[in-house]
Amino acid sequence: MTMGGDLLILGILFVIAYALGRVGKRVGLPTIPIYMLVGLIASPNFHLFPLSFKSADVELVAIFGLLFLLFNLGLEFDQDEFFGNAGALLLSGGTRIVINLGVGLAFGFWVGWGAREALIIAGMTATSSSAIVTKLLIELRRLANRETPVILGITVVEDVFIAFYLAVVAVVIGGEKNIWAIVLQLVISFAFLIAMFVLARWGGRVVARLVGTKDDELFTILFFGLALAFGGIGELLGVSDAIGAFLIGLVLGATRHRGRIEGFALPLRDVFGAFFFLNFGLALDPGTFGPVVYPAAVAVGLTIVVNVLGGQLIALQNKLSRAEGLNAGLMLQNRGEFALILATLASGAGLDARLTPFAGLYVLSMSIIGPVLAVNSERMGSRLFGRRRRRERDAVRDREAAEAIALMAGAADAAESAADSGLDDDVALALRMSSALDREGVVDGDLGPYSEDDDEFLLGKTVQQAMEQSDQQVQRKRDPEY
Repeated sequence: MTMGGDLLILGILFVIAYALGRVGKRVGLPTIPIYMLVGLIASPNFHLFPLSFKSADVELVAIFGLLFLLFNLGLEFDQDEFFGNAGALLLSGGTRIVINLGVGLAFGFWVGWGAREALIIAGMTATSSSAIVTKLLIELRRLANRETPVILGITVVEDVFIAFYLAVVAVVIGGEKNIWAIVLQLVISFAFLIAMFVLARWGGRVVARLVGTKDDELFTILFFGLALAFGGIGELLGVSDAIGAFLIGLVLGATRHRGRIEGFALPLRDVFGAFFFLNFGLALDPGTFGPVVYPAAVAVGLTIVVNVLGGQLIALQNKLSRAEGLNAGLMLQNRGEFALILATLASGAGLDARLTPFAGLYVLSMSIIGPVLAVNSERMGSRLFGRRRRRERDAVRDREAAEAIALMAGAADAAESAADSGLDDDVALALRMSSALDREGVVDGDLGPYSEDDDEFLLGKTVQQAMEQSDQQVQRKRDPEY
């Protein structure tokens, strides 16, 4: 059986993906929607493109992509960040997940496709794409921003949530009817998760000695085999193959070999991940989009609104400005691989067929709209909150002006009293000068109508300086510009 034709078509599709990816990079788009679009136009269900390719021909390689997406997610999991700042992270990340999951679950039941389908939809809308978020932070040069540590910390919490959520979903959609069998399956799943987390936390040195080798080729083969093997173990235990790969990545990421593994694993993730997204696009049928266009549009709108408002809650919890909260909300609204993973699991479990086109349209929309909004979030924050900040500054200045008027009135009365009492002319002049300075708005070196050579100005300034240096200093107002 010759495969020359299939190889030629597949090669052309990836070259097209490369060309479109170059264009997408110029406008800030990630590669996920590019690969999906290329798969969609090459699908046997799409008849306007001369090339056609079957999803079944790359299904196994696409599974490798799914496994390495999750393997790298576990590999990059920052345990020190999570355990060292668990309280604050769980507050911000946990609150965000609960709100997004609750809204998503309510939306899923509103769609009316079924309870298990509602659970899948809730997961799709609940968490961000850590890959897209991380790439955007780097490409937009926002790693030094005040909100960036909070954003990265929340993605860490979401990674943990994904692990447990997939374990629960795999059991719920598995089709088991006996309640005790479901409980047993959940116990096995959580025991596997906890055991691997404990091994990652305290067994890093032991694992490092077991997997250490200087030969790069053998080292690559080893962690590749471990990713596949633990994917199989996760599938056999009912946790899902994706979580098995995530957990072994988590364990290997806790060893001293983490950096070396990342150097070899990232290219594998990019190549196999491209097959996963391409394959998902190949499985889409444009003819099935009609019934899900409206639900997908509502989901996109809900995601944007909930995350923008959630960004303000994040700002309140972490003492950030409203503009920084907007940056965080618009960065964390990006959706991607996790929604597609859930759709793949749902399709394999025989759930409502509308979930696949729904996930396709939702991720395509969010992976285009999300980065565009994230790129422009700082400009939007400046326009939205800059005006309010200027209004607040004007209000402060008006209040200080009112206080100055009251002080001027007092200074003028004091000057008149000094003259009537026969005080020294210089003192009376100084008091009159202080009142005049206040009336003319002379503040912090702004001389107004006076010159530095003016005797009255110099005398008034001397008295003002003496008053500031006296033991009984008057509290000075802080300039609102600083």
